[in-house]
Amino acid sequence: MLSDDLDPILIQVTVPLPLAMILSAFTDANHLTQWMCDGAHVRAEVGGPYEVSWTGEPAFTSHGVITELHPELDVGFTWEAPAPYGSVMNPPPATKVYIRLQDSPEGVDVTLEHSGWKSGPEWEEARSWHFQLWDDRLHRLRPYLMKVAYG
Repeated sequence: MLSDDLDPILIQVTVPLPLAMILSAFTDANHLTQWMCDGAHVRAEVGGPYEVSWTGEPAFTSHGVITELHPELDVGFTWEAPAPYGSVMNPPPATKVYIRLQDSPEGVDVTLEHSGWKSGPEWEEARSWHFQLWDDRLHRLRPYLMKVAYG
């Protein structure tokens, strides 16, 4: 990272459920569409597609590819931004998302890191928008999984 590049987005939530269940919320399209996005196509293997889409405003699909996947540990994928930020961030996808799972006394810490942000006003605006997206979605994860686990 160059000294004037923007810091990665880092967001963490804790979920008191098994690691495998939490990872599947990121790698199973049926789970993803319940808490993160409106549509998903994921093949849970390195090199597999990680495509998530939204029908809201702005409607978009991120055509990502899984770059890392270790059972009960992490998943990483490339990220394509929506149209308002696409001219800055795409193509090729300039940023990537990494999800790490780690045991903690309260359950499992789920840390999302979205990295690759460059400097400049357009990048700052894109990073701010993505921070809001990830913060909102990641805070939907725990209630969704708790409902799945306990009804």
